[in-house]
Amino acid sequence: MRLAPRSRLFSTLVLVALPLPALAHDFWVEAAPATADAGALVRLHLRVGEAYVGEPVTRKAERIERFALVTADGDVAIPGQEGADPAGLLRPTDPGLHLVVYRSRRTSIELPADKFEAYLREEGLDAVIAARKAAGTSGAPGREVYSRCAKSMFRTRGPAAAGPRGPEPRFDHLTGLRLELIPDADPTTFAGRGTLPLRLVLDGAALRDALVVARPKADPEAARRARTDAEGRVTLDLDRPGPWLVTSVHMLAAPKETGADWESLWASLTFEVPAPGGTR
Repeated sequence: MRLAPRSRLFSTLVLVALPLPALAHDFWVEAAPATADAGALVRLHLRVGEAYVGEPVTRKAERIERFALVTADGDVAIPGQEGADPAGLLRPTDPGLHLVVYRSRRTSIELPADKFEAYLREEGLDAVIAARKAAGTSGAPGREVYSRCAKSMFRTRGPAAAGPRGPEPRFDHLTGLRLELIPDADPTTFAGRGTLPLRLVLDGAALRDALVVARPKADPEAARRARTDAEGRVTLDLDRPGPWLVTSVHMLAAPKETGADWESLWASLTFEVPAPGGTR
């Protein structure tokens, strides 16, 4: 895929101060618009919040490990202005499916035992609760490093620009994020309703018994929750058109050099299900 010349970046909001525990909030990439004409400007916002209600996160180079448009030929780095929201701007010149990934660097945090245990319960991290209980550390503070593994799918429509065009990535393209939600059907082509099979992988391998949550933006409290099977698979009922956010969290023992006890990985996937009769 080819990109038009980089457009002028606008000055934007300052970083919103986030109350602790910040790691207990979802993080996602929001493409605006989620369906655009080929050649139109697409703004990529970073959001953090709960129940699909988010605050803006401005672009901070020191926090970014990878922020890219994934193509069949490799990554294209997403340009953006330091301290800006939107954090990135794209102007794809070809129609079709586009896939954006964001990988953050690790952040350290320590939570009091009661807040840490509540957070573990909320995110369905039962194995960590059991491990702390078995080790007699349920009453100890939670020392953790966390990072984000976010994906967003959006589409452009219209005639292709003149000249050669590379193949677009498939909706089930494995991007190499440490924790990754991979749809086995393309939700951006559903006719307002569909059953979405998903896989959850950790370092490329299936992750079993992990909680996956999907929320429609039109009714964020109407969440769908399911746990992955032995092959890391789960099926979600997308019963309405519009934007959706799918999330999952996994926690494992932290590397010794981090000085933490636990490391959590936060995966998210955003997309827009078209209305019946919508054009794709």
